Amino acid sequence: MRVALIQMNSQDDKAENLERAEQLVGQAAAWGPDLVVLPELWTYLGPPKGYVEVAEPIPGETSAFLSRLAARYRFWLVGGSYVEAVPGQPRFHNTCPVFDPDGELVARYRKLHLFDVEVDGKVYEESMTIAPGTEAVVAKLAGVPVGLTICYDIRFPELYRRLAVQGARLLTVPAAFTMETGKDHWEVLLRARAVENQAYVLAPAQCGTHPPDRACYGNSMVVDPWGVVLARGAYQEGVVVADVDLGHADRIRRTLPALANRRGDLFAF
Repeated sequence: MRVALIQMNSQDDKAENLERAEQLVGQAAAWGPDLVVLPELWTYLGPPKGYVEVAEPIPGETSAFLSRLAARYRFWLVGGSYVEAVPGQPRFHNTCPVFDPDGELVARYRKLHLFDVEVDGKVYEESMTIAPGTEAVVAKLAGVPVGLTICYDIRFPELYRRLAVQGARLLTVPAAFTMETGKDHWEVLLRARAVENQAYVLAPAQCGTHPPDRACYGNSMVVDPWGVVLARGAYQEGVVVADVDLGHADRIRRTLPALANRRGDLFAF
């Protein structure tokens, strides 16, 4: 399976972000991928007060846009995440939709863990505008079970173990990881989740500065089940491509059967 990750520097102009995403997805398509993954909040990365204007239901305008891209290029598409509006709810969801090569919406995941932290004096309060999801999601893409997660989820290993136990062979982590935490934590967390769960980790990221005076780390990565970084982006927009060998993952699980050796009687999922 060939995978392609889209790294973006999204801003607070939704129309421009959609145009740029279409260009980058077109570049990715030239590599002949089976699966393409967009980053977190790729339609709008700006002050949360703007969510009221850019949020939309799923299905909706942006899901239709993603559907057309998946069908045009005939690949599976994990649509990163964007702000989902739900009728009757005061808060939004940070939601990842998934499309098959016919453009059908086949799964969605709403971010479980919300980024309420203070980093280097900057306060992030995602829960003020975003409501947490309630379900861990594994979707079959091209017959391969894929565990869906978003950004801050990477700090919660229990979620990834549940996805692995439910059969996930690939783990997607669309992100807008901060520059402050990314330089120290991004790679080590991605590699840890890959090693612990003996699964490939696909992590497309936001990069560069965006309003209001924030910066994302970039460095999109494909990590194999042994913890080896197969492909990596840098600090600018672009496409990261790698070939995923599930036979390699099978050999690791067979020769180092950590998942089989886990104490399910003590730590049930």
